[in-house]
Amino acid sequence: MPRPIKVSIHTAALAHNLDVARRHAPNAKVWAVVKANAYGHGIENAYPGLRDADGFGLLDLEEAVRLRELGWAGPILLLEGFFKPEDLAIVDKYGLTTTVHSDEQLRMLETARLTKPLNVQLKMNSGMNRLGFAPDRFRAAWERARAIPGVSQIVLMTHFSDADGERGIAYQMEAFERGARDVPGERSLSNSAATLFHPAAHGAWVRPGIMLYGSSPKGLEVTAAELDLQPTMTLESELIGIQEVPGGGSVGYGSVFTADAPMRVGTVACGYADGYPRVAPTGTPILVDGVLTRTVGRVSMDMLSVDLTPVPQARVGTPVTLWGRGLCIDDVAASAGTLGYELMCAVARRVPVHAF
Repeated sequence: MPRPIKVSIHTAALAHNLDVARRHAPNAKVWAVVKANAYGHGIENAYPGLRDADGFGLLDLEEAVRLRELGWAGPILLLEGFFKPEDLAIVDKYGLTTTVHSDEQLRMLETARLTKPLNVQLKMNSGMNRLGFAPDRFRAAWERARAIPGVSQIVLMTHFSDADGERGIAYQMEAFERGARDVPGERSLSNSAATLFHPAAHGAWVRPGIMLYGSSPKGLEVTAAELDLQPTMTLESELIGIQEVPGGGSVGYGSVFTADAPMRVGTVACGYADGYPRVAPTGTPILVDGVLTRTVGRVSMDMLSVDLTPVPQARVGTPVTLWGRGLCIDDVAASAGTLGYELMCAVARRVPVHAF
């Protein structure tokens, strides 16, 4: 018998969240970002809910090929571009759009033998300092790309580091505008946070990622519910054991939780080997039979413990929601000191996934 744990992917919620992105950027086309196997949802599971996007953005050539095999004939953007000259054969074969962020990539394009010109997104480092050409080198990079016979359309691209924070995007927009002055081409600038909160940066294309999966880029500061985002992944399990813990009794490894008074404690078939964060402390929110309660003690490899005081009706087999419908993933992530992004991507392969 399989363990009573599963992930449910909510296709209609993915489509709804895509519509939210469109409502915020009505004049832009949308790259639906499906990197990291669609943020842990699975490319095959996410595709039906996101197929009304104008294009898909991802990192891995393998995932790009999977999208083509699913029937997607539209644009696919490689967000980090290609890494070796031989990668360009796949880019060419499958008609992919590629980010270009370095002289090395330009050099590979200059010597590539392509069957047709490809579209590129030329990336500027406007202040995040990960990838891209510095503003004072951007024009020269564009001139070089334009001279390559194998290059067709060139879209101007950057990425914001603080669109979800107090610093905002003004300093990067100034750098971008300075570096891209008089450089023609559509613009692709906005991640989820910029799509939601900075309409002046929308340009011709927006690149929503985390918002498509029902998590707010601002976490609990501006909640997913306030943004009309719906959860797209629900992690569920069951109680597999119940203990009557006396006052002064401890729960779990390290005895990090001690009961102040007698209490019922439930054991849930879910642990860090399933992708639940081991660092989640006592008090992390969890639903038992639809009732909000808390975890207690240290998360184990295959199990975690919950306080059943608010759920006197709980029995072995009672359903448990770790996150998703009824419990926003951002609340769980905040308790664990991380982001909803990480929880989604961390779900283990051993957990069965079902899309509806």
